[in-house]
Amino acid sequence: MAALMMVGATATVTPWAKVVAPPIILHHHRRITATCFLRRAFSLKASSLSHQHQEPSPVRVRFAPSPTGNLHVGGARTALFNYLFARSKGGTFVLRIEDTDLERSTKESEEALLRDLSWLGLGWDEGPGVGGDYGPYRQSERNSLYKQYAEKLLESGQVYRCFCSNEELEKMKEVAKLKQLPPVYTGKWANATNEEVEEELTKGTPYTYRFRVPKGNLKINDIIRGEVSWSLDTLGDFVIMRSNGQPVYNFCVTVDDATMAISHVIRAEEHLPNTLRQALIYKALGFPMPYFAHVSLILAPDRSKLSKRHGATSVGQFREMGYLPEAMVNYLALLGWGDGTENEFFTLNQLVEKFTIERVNKSGAVFDSTKLRWMNGQHLRARPSQEVAQLIGDHWKASGLLTVSTGPFVDEAIELLKDGIDLIPDADTALSNLLSYPIHSTLQRYSLIMYMI
Repeated sequence: MAALMMVGATATVTPWAKVVAPPIILHHHRRITATCFLRRAFSLKASSLSHQHQEPSPVRVRFAPSPTGNLHVGGARTALFNYLFARSKGGTFVLRIEDTDLERSTKESEEALLRDLSWLGLGWDEGPGVGGDYGPYRQSERNSLYKQYAEKLLESGQVYRCFCSNEELEKMKEVAKLKQLPPVYTGKWANATNEEVEEELTKGTPYTYRFRVPKGNLKINDIIRGEVSWSLDTLGDFVIMRSNGQPVYNFCVTVDDATMAISHVIRAEEHLPNTLRQALIYKALGFPMPYFAHVSLILAPDRSKLSKRHGATSVGQFREMGYLPEAMVNYLALLGWGDGTENEFFTLNQLVEKFTIERVNKSGAVFDSTKLRWMNGQHLRARPSQEVAQLIGDHWKASGLLTVSTGPFVDEAIELLKDGIDLIPDADTALSNLLSYPIHSTLQRYSLIMYMI
């Protein structure tokens, strides 16, 4: 694949060209005549977007959460798979915060995300708190970049201004529904004349930027799911910039991944539909596409999508319940991946050595809290005895069961109880049962029985 060549950008001769700065877009009032770009005036052959997976160099992956809540175990697994892939290939793990949803994004949620990733041991090479050559690493700080690339697409004719009101768009959907057609944009402003556009601009009519979708089909080769194809006729020209000047999600993600030189996009399968729009934007901007790998969802025991109604679902909740980070990492890795053996016990370093993206299963994985609890017990007992004693002793003192956290009694009690403890809080009940055991009456009954015999 040819290297990316842009005016004002630095590129290397690799499929994943490093873009240090976006091309400088000269803003002027030249209008492209409507006859130059009829609606869907260019076509895209499926073969132009498909390629076999050949390992690029360097490997760069990213985890891009939205700071709108707690880190879900599904997001944690996505971060883990990206981390393992990067480390196994000697690549770079990038953390990018997608905070364009200004109403829902909070600083507290971002801090919780960073804290949970750090607790799991998934350190990032570039991103918030670390920096890097491809920053800034928060989307809210990259708006000028999105606007420059949107203007580039407008100048090339692959994007046009749409002055349709919300009422008009709703009417289009209603008509399409009555005709049993896909609810896609009709292209009312796709072929507008210069005069029509200038008239609306003069009046100050709000407008969006719509991407001009080509004809035909689009196909990608997903590393996990294999060949995936779409018919572009069901898409319709889509918005990349809102009327308030804010870019939409798919446009931001594409520009970010391209300018951060991301080589592999490993994410949940619920993002697979987004790939259609993103691939078209890659093509229009002249960026080489990364390899895509869409991981199956984590399912509840009833095989529905895992959600809050099924109990604890966030990393923070499991941490507060007493789970160990190494147990969480081990269990999450096995949700959709295996090394081909019967072994289920892995440290993070062992996972790095064993992990291959090709062994990730495309079927949904069921979250089994009982299995996670058992695995936590395995990791707890695998820790050195002194560490286990300190963890449990500190917990007993903090919970008020004991006034001290160390000493001969604590050591003997832990040695006696540890094989029956899977979670640190389990030690509370175990110690209470031990201390309340009616030893004297039991010995008296035993003596009486022996006397009668």
